[in-house]
Amino acid sequence: MSDIVRDKIKNLPGSPGIYQYFDKNGTIIYIGKAKDLKKRVSSYFVKAHDNAKTNILVSKITDIQYMVVDTELDALLLENNLIKKYQPRYNILLKDDKTYPWICIKNEEFPRVFYTRRIIKDGSKYFGPYASGKMMHTLLDLIKDVYPLRTCNLKLSPENIEQKKFRVCLEYHIGNCLGPCIGAQKTEDYNLYIQEIKHILKGNVTSVIQELKTRMNKLASELKYEEAHQFKEKIEILENYHSKSAVVSPTIHNVDVISLVQDEKEAYVNYLKINNGAIIQGHTVEVKKKLDEKPEEIIPLVLVEMRERYGEDAREIITDTDIADLFQNLTITNPQRGEKKTLLELSQRNAKFYMLEKHKQEKLVNPERHTERILETLKKDLRLTELPVHMECFDNSNFQGTNAVAACVVFKDAKPSKKDYRHFNIKTVEGPNDFASMEEIIYRRYKRMLDEKSELPQLVIIDGGKGQLSAALKSIDELGLRGKISLIGIAKKLEEIYYPGDSVPVYIDKRSESLKVIQHMRNEAHRFGITHHRNKRSKNALGTELTQIEGIGEKTATELLNHFKSVKRIREASAEEISEIIGNSKGKLVSDYFEKDKS
Repeated sequence: MSDIVRDKIKNLPGSPGIYQYFDKNGTIIYIGKAKDLKKRVSSYFVKAHDNAKTNILVSKITDIQYMVVDTELDALLLENNLIKKYQPRYNILLKDDKTYPWICIKNEEFPRVFYTRRIIKDGSKYFGPYASGKMMHTLLDLIKDVYPLRTCNLKLSPENIEQKKFRVCLEYHIGNCLGPCIGAQKTEDYNLYIQEIKHILKGNVTSVIQELKTRMNKLASELKYEEAHQFKEKIEILENYHSKSAVVSPTIHNVDVISLVQDEKEAYVNYLKINNGAIIQGHTVEVKKKLDEKPEEIIPLVLVEMRERYGEDAREIITDTDIADLFQNLTITNPQRGEKKTLLELSQRNAKFYMLEKHKQEKLVNPERHTERILETLKKDLRLTELPVHMECFDNSNFQGTNAVAACVVFKDAKPSKKDYRHFNIKTVEGPNDFASMEEIIYRRYKRMLDEKSELPQLVIIDGGKGQLSAALKSIDELGLRGKISLIGIAKKLEEIYYPGDSVPVYIDKRSESLKVIQHMRNEAHRFGITHHRNKRSKNALGTELTQIEGIGEKTATELLNHFKSVKRIREASAEEISEIIGNSKGKLVSDYFEKDKS
């Protein structure tokens, strides 16, 4: 730590604010917020951090600047703006969705309503972005069906209209436009349409329907039935649209929902906007993590960005993350049951599906990056010291204490390497002793690898609980491999992960890729072991009677069985037929044996 940094830390206030870290070139490399600037900044320099990137960041800090604000929320807002402005190297990166379409209400006389992918700061009102183009076009078609708006780009100023500079087009003649260009429609009437369209785009369809019904009833009472019927048609279109909206609950009104799922490098944050009981907007953003940030650090930044982007003013936020201290002016709800819990689960599913889709794309486009991410996840979840590029899994198999065998399956880069699979026949253990069998095969496997100077795996997985794991550990210790190979056991019933010396198991998230890889290995070992065991039992069962004949071994017995299909047919065959398959001398032994049996 430099003297400049040390002196600045001493003089930091214990107030809310933001801090900026600079490197030797005077470049901002990190921006953070704090409820207490002195405590937060000091925490970076008092100890080594678990995350390597944080240690690298600290080593590069040569200067600190800060700004005091009134509240932690003010600090969050300022942090968000500064990160967007400077994009420091070690801050999370919110991947921008500029290519998504928006619905624009143009800032002009007789505003047009259209979709665009460019946001121009000219006072126009933008709604979106829409992840689903279908949803956006459905809204535009609805607006076109209900409201006769102009689509031309003429400059309809009062002076130009008064000077009769324009003539009506085909849209006017077919009833899609009421002719504001020639003064046939008043500005007040047109702007009333625009206000209703804004309500619809914000999700307030119910209030628009209610207003239209009031006007329809008024016209009907004045005996203006034709005009009232036009309003009735509009109401039916809006009600049909509203009935197809994603209604979650009529009791939930004007709330935001936000949730997060993450892998080693990215977080995926889903944001839902709820109004009048319906989901009117849904959006998922990808956040590139830089310093292994926690959800309570990511969610606030994304929430501020989303609310700013959508112009949202909801007073309640439904989330699974504790952010109440930051947003004291809002109601933060962490539901445990009921409709709001269901809504939060919907948001979580959206985030998860988005993440899985990204993983699938990554696997197709960049398989090396996909593999690296899975290995990083395994390393973190299993508390390993290095990436488990080479993993092996062992399973025992026996039938009523007989024909004991074992299987070893090998995964490289988290994928099966079937050419490296190995079978073991148990040699030194009598009876059904799984612990002793595991001890034997682990010793044989790694003794041979040491003798042959083969590359050892980074991780060995034992299919079984504490007993099996302890047995395997004996052989690992005997070979002097403790600390050189990581060893874990997986118990089938509850998918518990056991570590040597730990009596309490570890539970990995059932949805995690780490557990899926471990389960895949365990299932492969079981399948491979059962196949070998079945083949051995089959050979023993079928060949027993034939191999009892003196001079006839397993190979000859197999040849006969492959040709005749059963011992019964061999017994019924003539000496000549048998000799054709295995030769005269062995054929005579078999024929004589079955002749004695017949007599």
